[in-house]
Amino acid sequence: MSDEESTEYYTLLCDDPSHEVVLIDCGPREMDVIRAVRKVTGLSLWHSRVLARQAPVTLLEGLSAYRAQSAVAVLQSTGARAEWRQELVPGERTAPSH
Repeated sequence: MSDEESTEYYTLLCDDPSHEVVLIDCGPREMDVIRAVRKVTGLSLWHSRVLARQAPVTLLEGLSAYRAQSAVAVLQSTGARAEWRQELVPGERTAPSH
């Protein structure tokens, strides 16, 4: 490469970064929350129960903002505490909460 040539690097950013759904707490209606976990994850009832009892736990990853919000709404409708977060970009320390 000569002195006259230069190299330019660009970082491409996705318009809609991926999001994750985190179940924070089941609340008082554990069985309803387990059914909601099953509905949003597609897992068996047994696996959904195991996940719900491990709260706080990440249930889903790699979702669009809309799908993450929808899953959180289903969980919250059963009395669970849940939130969606933007997934970490390599080099970030924490993800912003919504």
